[in-house]
Amino acid sequence: MFKDINIETINQVWVADITYIRILTSFVYLAIILDALSRSMDATFTLDALRMAIHNRNPRPGCIHHSDQVVQYACCDYVKELKSFRISMSRKGNPYENAYAESFIKTLKSEEVRIWEYRTMEDVQNRIPHFIEDVYNQKRLHSSLGYWPPCDFETMVTLTQNPLSKYSNCITMICAAHGGQSNYSLQYL
Repeated sequence: MFKDINIETINQVWVADITYIRILTSFVYLAIILDALSRSMDATFTLDALRMAIHNRNPRPGCIHHSDQVVQYACCDYVKELKSFRISMSRKGNPYENAYAESFIKTLKSEEVRIWEYRTMEDVQNRIPHFIEDVYNQKRLHSSLGYWPPCDFETMVTLTQNPLSKYSNCITMICAAHGGQSNYSLQYL
């Protein structure tokens, strides 16, 4: 995915995207930030998601942030926040680098959203954290992680301090949520 970067550590490369979740009368928008190694997940809306990811993940200087650079990710406040933590933005124009984020969104929608058919904002606020924290992070096995759940994989990486170039195509999901370890906020339109 990142042809010039060998991803070997947590918080080396982040990938971000925005999606919408249809409810009965409108849409709820969800912003995610994914670490390109472990597939562990947190959830929020762009700047809130970035701040929560920085707080929860403590990125190393030089961490690269990739998004599709829609207006929410290119605004002055967002770029300023990245720079204040010495996080650089990737170059424009390579949509394949966002495949990690797109893959998570596909999983979220196919394994959670379409099954539960959310009707209200409260449905979304109750179910999304459960899916991210309890199902996706703790129980869902990932073939790209050697069939480990993301939280177990990330613990193993942290404890062994082992560069894992074998798993360079994996991702940690960080989405900002309300309370708890997953911190996401949703924008209701």
